[in-house]
Amino acid sequence: MTRFAYARPADAADAVALVSADPDAAYLAGGTTELDLAVKDGVIAPTRLVDISRLPLHEISLIGTATTPILRIGATATMERLAAHPAVAARLPLVRLALLAGASVQLRNMATIGGNLLQRTRCRYFRDAAEPACNKRTPGSGCGAVAGPARMHAILGASPACIAAHGSDLAVALTALDALVHVRGTDGPREVPLSELYLLPGPAPDRETVLRHGELITAVDVPVPLEGTRSTYLKVRDRASYEFALASAAVAVVVRGGVITDARLALGGVATVPWRARGAEELLRGERPGDEAFRAAAEAAVRDPFTVPGTEFKVELARRTLVRALRMTTGELS
Repeated sequence: MTRFAYARPADAADAVALVSADPDAAYLAGGTTELDLAVKDGVIAPTRLVDISRLPLHEISLIGTATTPILRIGATATMERLAAHPAVAARLPLVRLALLAGASVQLRNMATIGGNLLQRTRCRYFRDAAEPACNKRTPGSGCGAVAGPARMHAILGASPACIAAHGSDLAVALTALDALVHVRGTDGPREVPLSELYLLPGPAPDRETVLRHGELITAVDVPVPLEGTRSTYLKVRDRASYEFALASAAVAVVVRGGVITDARLALGGVATVPWRARGAEELLRGERPGDEAFRAAAEAAVRDPFTVPGTEFKVELARRTLVRALRMTTGELS
């Protein structure tokens, strides 16, 4: 393990200044990512860890208006605290389900919301420092997963350069809900829609988000769905004991007069980023709930997949996962 300096700044501005000034510095909050990547896997070697766990960034509150409420989540609020929040239980069941499916209670009591959204992929080629080919870890080295065992990897947003799947369940649910991320850097604060935070691998798989080095997520705003919205998060995995998703679906729909008037859909476990299925949403609006409409939406959601030997099954699995989630959400579960 590489030796590192440790700092605990008094405020967010000091934290940003410390990390921005050192290209090898990183933030420390719950510590679950650093523990895996630095201590267990030896994939990263920060020379300085800047502890933000005691900064006043842990509050969860309802803001906005009575007709358009927004849940503001501090970046260092824990997953468990968010899952237990009354507004999440009452109005955001897909968020609660994603949190509960994402980690054990022990991890949820440590892991923070900001850290969860920025967690690195669980691709074994990235996590194993002995693997020579990983464009995320060593740009230009290739992607070992393309030719090797790749069952847990992505089929959407993937390319020969990288097929690593994004690991966050919560990010999938929040992407479906048009969450907005508040960021602070040396140039001051800015806002980034969560759907625009993540970058497809493209020619530079090692760059995963639009964040500049030193920028700090301070809060996440989640628009609370309208009364009458039904939602769920369905996760398909090899085992129920906090395994990463083979496929998942976040669904929020409004049904009025027997017709779907609004739909928000996102897929996880099958894409290099939380995958918003906007084309599928458009197909559902104005349709009556049922398998014909659901299957058409699923076909639109999983279009032009990039598969390699071992990931072909995910095409149909992703579609069936979305269909089942839509059945559950609209009461059409057979």
